[in-house]
Amino acid sequence: MLALQLKEPEIDGIIEKTIYPVMPPKTDYKLTSFWKTLIPVIKSMEKWGNLYNQSVDRKK
Repeated sequence: MLALQLKEPEIDGIIEKTIYPVMPPKTDYKLTSFWKTLIPVIKSMEKWGNLYNQSVDRKK
């Protein structure tokens, strides 16, 4: 299931997958340098989420 969920970010160049030819099978995933371009988006979403939580808390 994890491999399926990580397939799209791998295709998009956000993560890199390395498969080792050992038994039992071993696979490593790491973030590429391209993922750093998402940091401003993630921080913006965090800021919005914090504002949203504050507005919900005020309504209680």
